Amino acid sequence: MARHSREARHRSTESPRPRKDIAVVLGTRPEIIKLAPVIAELGDRALVVHTGQHYDRALSGQFLEQFGIGEPDVVLQGVGGRDRGTQIATAIAALTTLFAERAPSAVIVQGDTNAVSAGAQAANYAGVPVIHVEAGLRSHDRAMPEELNRLVVGVLADVHCAATEHNAENLRREGVPADRIVVTGNTIVEATKESLRRSAAPIAQFFPCGEVPERFVLATIHRPENTDTRESLARVLVALGEIDAPVLLPAHPRTRAAIERFGLTPHPGRVLLTDPADHSQFLALASCAALLVSDSGGLQEECTVLGRPLLVVRRSTERPESIDAGFAVLATPGVDIAAAANQMLRDGSDHLDGLPCPYGDGSASTQIARIARDVAAGAAIRSAGMAA
Repeated sequence: MARHSREARHRSTESPRPRKDIAVVLGTRPEIIKLAPVIAELGDRALVVHTGQHYDRALSGQFLEQFGIGEPDVVLQGVGGRDRGTQIATAIAALTTLFAERAPSAVIVQGDTNAVSAGAQAANYAGVPVIHVEAGLRSHDRAMPEELNRLVVGVLADVHCAATEHNAENLRREGVPADRIVVTGNTIVEATKESLRRSAAPIAQFFPCGEVPERFVLATIHRPENTDTRESLARVLVALGEIDAPVLLPAHPRTRAAIERFGLTPHPGRVLLTDPADHSQFLALASCAALLVSDSGGLQEECTVLGRPLLVVRRSTERPESIDAGFAVLATPGVDIAAAANQMLRDGSDHLDGLPCPYGDGSASTQIARIARDVAAGAAIRSAGMAA
């Protein structure tokens, strides 16, 4: 015990930074994209833990490489491809073991995935401070699995890094103390700008004969509300075929599987079904598209950086800032998707020129990394005190 106490006191006062003491738990492509700038800021302090939820080349591998993260330090087994309850339970068990063995000083989770719920629960139960990035989003739609994940983490987090003042107000209304909330902006701003800066990705390969149409629509559909029943998916695919411009649809594996399962065929010649694009390619496509049509949460943010109009095909959105700022329009189930899209095509995008992005100035990752280091230092001091 005395030896342990001396070591703990020494670690809390020595000048060299501890290595890999801040666990960053992620499990999906959006988390990789949004946490990559934070991981870069943390440097050798970051212990990157992939839950395995989306661990394959298309949905994780290429993005880990593209953003310079490399292979994760830890990849959990037995999580991917399971139902939601099993994913979360399996990840909590594995993370509990990991945190007992490696004892991080802080754990960072981002957004609203199953990885976030599992990471926050395992850390909280282990007595490790939880930092929630992109905290305070609320759709007020409990039918969305993501909303339940957000609510769970909202209860467990020690520090809430809210992207906007609207998100911070959501948390305050739920009783979260103001001194545990920091409005940081959203890391998607710097992630998007960095992807665009690194390279101008070619896009001709996504179109027949390598010819990019003068005007096209870029669509992404993957959420359960749009893919889990034949009726809902058919509604979207039929509408895409009625838009007054060719529609490029990079198909998420969930969407492609659903199309095949339900025996649906996108409108030939009007809807171009392709494989998923990497982030740079997707942003290059989005930058050139006349209109974006999607149920993606991340694209609701990216469109404000790119200055492109977006039709959000969802029952509700936890990102009203994009709509309020004028970049996006919400198409709920009762809305004619094709009519709304064609109206937005007629309106064009000139009105978006110069509109400010509502998600910050691109300094979010620097702020979040600083918060994590401060929290980790506080945890190390408390640990040393308890050991003494």
